[in-house]
Amino acid sequence: MMDWENKNVLVTGGTGLIGGHLVESLLKKGSNIIVPYIELNSKSYFWLNKLQDEVNMVQCDIKDTAKVFDIVSKYEIDIIFHLAAQPLVPIAYINPEETLKTNIVGTISVLEAARKCPRVKAIIVASSDKAYGVNKNLPYTEDMPLQGKQPYDVSKSCADLIAQSYYVTYDLPVAITRFGNIYGPGDLNMNRIIPGAIKAAMTGETLVIRSDGKMIREYIYVKDVVKGYIILAENIDSVKGEAFNLSSGIRMSVLDVVNTISEIYGTKIEVDIQNTAKAEIPKQYLSYEKVKKAVGWVPTADIEAALKHTIEWYKGAKK
Repeated sequence: MMDWENKNVLVTGGTGLIGGHLVESLLKKGSNIIVPYIELNSKSYFWLNKLQDEVNMVQCDIKDTAKVFDIVSKYEIDIIFHLAAQPLVPIAYINPEETLKTNIVGTISVLEAARKCPRVKAIIVASSDKAYGVNKNLPYTEDMPLQGKQPYDVSKSCADLIAQSYYVTYDLPVAITRFGNIYGPGDLNMNRIIPGAIKAAMTGETLVIRSDGKMIREYIYVKDVVKGYIILAENIDSVKGEAFNLSSGIRMSVLDVVNTISEIYGTKIEVDIQNTAKAEIPKQYLSYEKVKKAVGWVPTADIEAALKHTIEWYKGAKK
């Protein structure tokens, strides 16, 4: 097991949903955390938990390769978690150039910096189930081809393959994670179904659903995600060069999610199904057998309890 105390850890995307929870967990382990950022959101999990006071904040666009190298070398980084991305499918449809640059060039920036700094002993790169593109064979397994077609999916397919190439070519100690839909306290992207449904329950507003409501996705709690990142970094010698699905086994349609939140919150959520979604995959879910066998990771969150905790966070954040 890795000794995290006093390790210098770079967390790109550290101010985001997963990043905030990961930074919080690493601080408890005694690590020195460096977080690049473009701007800060005072409503974020990261900010509300005052994590900015406990880490080294460095203003940096992840696409700036020279600046990323400067950070990795200057702070003598030992471990990198690369989470920074443009994460929203609808935004990628509207602005593919920025999505492709952020998700692909940003990944290259991190990998190049790590390649030039031999002190770096582990890099965990966040990919996505979207990297697989559309495949009729479910659940997705890690041996399936990466065949994204839409802008966001392509950006994740490319970043994923680039990370693999740096292991093959330079023996860089990198491992890749592929997740489904992540939820939990701190998600401020109200276009996502779980925070959007919670907001609708809290305000009484009608929830606009861009799809037909029947799309199937897998939902995984952010705390399980963080545990997965950490256990892979701790076992980098045995997992480097590999990609791993981390999933929950909880597969639900959009309307199932809305109904579940309605029941937990105790109020009826009115919906407006517009069926106008573009660049969305109808059905996606993953197998986590590989990571279970490799490092013993399994999801532990109960979705009802996790959603209750998430709802309570939004109630508190609103005050």
